[in-house]
Amino acid sequence: MPSSYTELYFPVLLQAGIAMLIAAAMLGLSYLLGKKVRNAVKDSPYECGIEPTGSARERFSVKFYLVGMLFILFDIEAVFLYPWVVVYRDLKLFGFVEMLLFIALVLAGFFFIWKKGALDWKPAERR
Repeated sequence: MPSSYTELYFPVLLQAGIAMLIAAAMLGLSYLLGKKVRNAVKDSPYECGIEPTGSARERFSVKFYLVGMLFILFDIEAVFLYPWVVVYRDLKLFGFVEMLLFIALVLAGFFFIWKKGALDWKPAERR
């Protein structure tokens, strides 16, 4: 058993040092040995084998960001189900009722954003 902090953390510090040394060596060698030919083909943008059209500075729809935030929100809420499943038998009926309440609130939020049209991508029809 290690008797001091130095003995306890030395393997961790040694591994971190070796990892930094390897990373620095790989970056340095690629910089020294890599080809440095600059031309128009290498400097042009490339995406999925398709020539880019239009400007990269175009604005995205707010719906894109809204769906992204909603995905993160519901993904994080789903993470709360895993600890509950692990200790389900210890919590008994109280844990079951609390999780039903949690799921009801998540579903209420989901149906609210669904009815508000946050998940609709098609343009709204005008009358």
